[in-house]
Amino acid sequence: MPPAARRGLARRPLVALLVVLALALLVLAGCSSLGYVSQAAWGQARILAAKKPIERLVADPGTAPELRAKLRAVERIRAFAVAELGLPAKGYRSYVELPRRPGGERRRYVTWNVVAAPELSTVPLTWCFPIAGCVSYRGYFSERRARRFAARLERRGFDVAVTGAVAYSTLGYFADPVLSTVIDYPEVDLAGLLFHELAHQRLYLPGDTAFNESFATAVEVEGVRRWLRATGGDPSRLEAYLERLRRQDRLISLLTACRQRLQAVYDEERPAAWKRRRKAELFAQLRRDVVELKRSRGGPPAADDPWLSRPLNNADLAATAPYHDLVPAFRALLAEQGGDLTAFYDAANRLAGLPPDRRRERLAELRAAAQP
Repeated sequence: MPPAARRGLARRPLVALLVVLALALLVLAGCSSLGYVSQAAWGQARILAAKKPIERLVADPGTAPELRAKLRAVERIRAFAVAELGLPAKGYRSYVELPRRPGGERRRYVTWNVVAAPELSTVPLTWCFPIAGCVSYRGYFSERRARRFAARLERRGFDVAVTGAVAYSTLGYFADPVLSTVIDYPEVDLAGLLFHELAHQRLYLPGDTAFNESFATAVEVEGVRRWLRATGGDPSRLEAYLERLRRQDRLISLLTACRQRLQAVYDEERPAAWKRRRKAELFAQLRRDVVELKRSRGGPPAADDPWLSRPLNNADLAATAPYHDLVPAFRALLAEQGGDLTAFYDAANRLAGLPPDRRRERLAELRAAAQP
């Protein structure tokens, strides 16, 4: 039997398994989710069917030298994550080259996430699923489907943002591969991404996007710091990374302040017309502040910045908040453990086990303690 035929037969049980999984999810999530769950199942099936072992690709003389070097970097980063950061060993032993764009360019994103918020609220909509719980975004393997869903929400009056994702985690249910969307990243960014996604396997609290993403971001940042120190070489690499974090913190501070001011406006007992006017004023000010911040650090003009090339809205703020809001709290929690990552993971697990109200209180205490 030709090798291609053998590969096709080997993949059929996997595809069948994903179809069964999709049907099971439909029973739990409701028949209205038929199109959504089926696209998710088939998208995941295609990813898993295209996996190639990194070890084999590295040994293959036909592998391009640039790709081989990147895959070796993945092996080193993964080994560091397991041995030095205490992250799970499952995943990132394989590679998937996604279908290329017309013209031969690599695809930038593997999925597209839709985030939505009411016109006069910064609190995002949530969608609930088995295993993952309730999350503040809805992911699609097809940009066209994502934008079609976003358009439906816009017609209902919601603020909407569609953001591309370069990677995602299946939370350890599958051995996630490294994707071609990230393989050309600078090594420090590749390390950060792998640490972030592996952190989701280490701890995931169904139904709490901010907890999960902020925890993973905190692990990512601490992991990259330790990795840069451990790998030695030019010390300016660590300083450059820390300076980038400081710049990012300044941007996040602008977004957080705007979101807080907006929510205060929305909570006022005032007419909707007044709230809309204040909303427009606050977003205009945010845009000026962000443009000035980017100009001060040599960033691209607003017209060339995809994040500033369209009007901002509540959903844009809701999309960024989960990745950063609680990071100071988790940094403070790590400091409480004297920098011991194992103790930090245990403490984070205990936090996850608290009743929601008590968990929010404890995170607020930690965040307050982290303030200068």
